[in-house]
Amino acid sequence: MELKHKTNTYKTLFHWHSFRLRLVVEGIGIGITAGLLIVLYRYALEKAGILLNYIYKSISSNYILALPWILALIVIGYIVGLMVKYEPMISGSGIPQVEGVLLRELDMTWWKVILGKFLGGVLSIGSGLSLGREGPSVQLGAAVGQGFSEVFRRIKIEEKYLITSGASAGLAAAFNAPLAGAMFALEEVHKNFSPLVLLSALSSALSADFIASEFFGLKPVFDFKKLDSIPLKFYFYIILLGIILGLLGVLFNKLLLKTQSLYIKQRWLKKEFRVIIPLLISVFLGLLLPQVLGGGHELISSLITEKSPLMILIIILIVKFLFTMASFGSGAPGGIFLPLLTIGALIGNIYGIILVHFAHVNDIYISQFVILAMAGYFTAVVKSPLTGIILITEMTGSFDHLLSLAVVSIAAYIVADILASKPVYEALLEKFLQNIGEHISIGNKKNKSILEFPVCMGSNLDSKQIKEVKWPSYCLLVAVKRGEDEIIPKGDTTILPGDYLIVLTNEDKVTKISDTLITMTECNEIQKSINQ
Repeated sequence: MELKHKTNTYKTLFHWHSFRLRLVVEGIGIGITAGLLIVLYRYALEKAGILLNYIYKSISSNYILALPWILALIVIGYIVGLMVKYEPMISGSGIPQVEGVLLRELDMTWWKVILGKFLGGVLSIGSGLSLGREGPSVQLGAAVGQGFSEVFRRIKIEEKYLITSGASAGLAAAFNAPLAGAMFALEEVHKNFSPLVLLSALSSALSADFIASEFFGLKPVFDFKKLDSIPLKFYFYIILLGIILGLLGVLFNKLLLKTQSLYIKQRWLKKEFRVIIPLLISVFLGLLLPQVLGGGHELISSLITEKSPLMILIIILIVKFLFTMASFGSGAPGGIFLPLLTIGALIGNIYGIILVHFAHVNDIYISQFVILAMAGYFTAVVKSPLTGIILITEMTGSFDHLLSLAVVSIAAYIVADILASKPVYEALLEKFLQNIGEHISIGNKKNKSILEFPVCMGSNLDSKQIKEVKWPSYCLLVAVKRGEDEIIPKGDTTILPGDYLIVLTNEDKVTKISDTLITMTECNEIQKSINQ
């Protein structure tokens, strides 16, 4: 019997055992494609940044030129607003949307996202909004992965891996940070440390980084000179910095969501006009405080090479923070990754100067506090400590501060966790789903999907036999992967921590089955002890 006559269930299981050999090769192909796309995106943003600087220099010498620039920004804001209105998937960072696609809660038309996110991001960020390139880069890479899957007719489980690989490639190419790209895909996007995800994501990230390095060089994003390591006797100040960053990270998340709600509550302000508001604000900031425009790459670099008065730094921090809220809350296509790193760097610089004045810390360590604060603030906001540590290490090109990065990240994470702050991208996804006003049903009962769930120590399935578990309807446990072995499940098969459960279900039941099995496989011992 030919393959086209075989049942959908057979084809799904057949591909499950064969596609693993293709993941690395496919990851490389997606990485190269996404790398070229992100290189073009970065190039366009760099040229837009140069043009923006020229415009504000011209306006500074002749204020009459401000009027045509304001009119141009109104047109740009309206165009971007229309794009976001008719394709909501391109709004904001794009990372929450990618997570929603992987969770089967959102659907994404890959070519619309590539065109809309690329053009919308260049117009928004290039016009001076306080947004970053990394979120759009992640979504662009994910869209490349989905496009690859649809063009070559891959099964749904394979598509999920390819989307994750593309997301990994997007971040790697955006920051020249392949390890951080792979880790972010595992820790934040896919939320699964399966070896399959690791191989495909890392292959894609390395390929994309190779392409980006060919165009932008092998230098790290922040090419800092040799920095002096902070002595162990000052680690108390690092822990204190982590606590402060944790508190401020929680504040960032809360205000970001409230700013989005504030825009939505303005009934008089139609969706297509929202982006115009921060663009008009950018005109005044471009003339009075141009450092706060854009993502903040140049601002971070200047903190290391230049010394600014404390009061000026505080003003820049407050304005950058508020302008980021206004920019992102409008729904303009652009990320918060780089702006939040910039805010963290400013906090670290201010903190270091205060320590120099009041705790008699040598001022040669101020630059170290700038770097540490970037990692700590990222961890507090995103709640992905491993990604934060690796990202800052790759972006600065130095391993000398690895221990201090870990300490400040853990401290910030603990504070954010105690205050029950959700990871920002999860919170933004929930907000996005609320705003669209409906749950999108993906798939149909005729097609089959294979899902993979890691079993955590202390979960409801830990050390239980398969026959003892009340499995949800419409799912079939087809395999238990233990290390390199794949066990055919029987009633007396005992499920152990670290196992991966391979489950077959109808495509339209994916979301429901995923929610149920994630609850069953996650650790619940801590929650039990809290309740007791």
